[in-house]
Amino acid sequence: MSSSSPTAAPVPAKLKAFLQSSSQQVEQTLKRALDTHSDAEALFAAMQYAALGPGKRLRPALVYACALALAGDTAATQCHQAAAALECIHAYSLVHDDLPAMDDDDLRRGRPTCHIQFDEATAILAGDALQCQAFELLVQSDLAPPLKVQVIGELANAAGARGMVAGQAIDLAAVDHTLTLTQLEKMHRLKTGALIVASARVGALIGGAEASQLSAITRYAEAIGLAFQVQDDILDVTSDTQVLGKTQGADAARNKPTYVSLLGLDGAQAKAAELHQQASLALQDLRAGAENISTDVLQQLADFIVKRRH
Repeated sequence: MSSSSPTAAPVPAKLKAFLQSSSQQVEQTLKRALDTHSDAEALFAAMQYAALGPGKRLRPALVYACALALAGDTAATQCHQAAAALECIHAYSLVHDDLPAMDDDDLRRGRPTCHIQFDEATAILAGDALQCQAFELLVQSDLAPPLKVQVIGELANAAGARGMVAGQAIDLAAVDHTLTLTQLEKMHRLKTGALIVASARVGALIGGAEASQLSAITRYAEAIGLAFQVQDDILDVTSDTQVLGKTQGADAARNKPTYVSLLGLDGAQAKAAELHQQASLALQDLRAGAENISTDVLQQLADFIVKRRH
């Protein structure tokens, strides 16, 4: 591997504790929301399997981290349902992404994918239900009505045909076709980045962000959202199935365009480093003129995204 890629390092203790705490809270919220309360036991089992399985919980962590950066610990209790809603949308997207009609994967997070563990119809319905569950969580939240409407709008825009779903459509259409670097970036800013940006913006809104602060957090999230995908493309080449928890080399096998296929491994690693720097500069702008803002966790999250090995 080229030396231009950041070396994998242990997760800092502060970030590790934060990720564990936010994950535990999100999982508690999801367990309550997804508790079986109807005759559709298989459906709820599939929803629980998808949403409560192993995972990074990066998007919920961003909700908490951005709110805490701006408003401190007092904002945490207002984040629980919003953070769980972001994880529901992410989980639904993975369930559908793995389906035979999409990427046709049989391994996710080191386990059989939802349609393999259950069946294809149940997996489709579980994804549908998780999407609805996300908005139900937001509607039931204690956020002030104007803020609640704003947060719902952020998530709907990021998850739908102007965001994540559009990115998936572009991705499917790109198989066996050549994309320019600009086209590839646009696809991933929608497919992967849109929900990451929404997570950060939702947290910032809950934390009472001013316009300049929201702008800085948006630029930070745009950079790490794209960096996440660039690093995924790198890992698809340099890691292995056991470490990744999903099939290594799957993109190449499907002849899908990636940052590595367009830029080469060295170029993709340089791109990840460039995006990491952009995220750090955005955090500098966020701190400007506001001594009470702490961006330590946000910086460590950016570091983690480009140094991770799965």
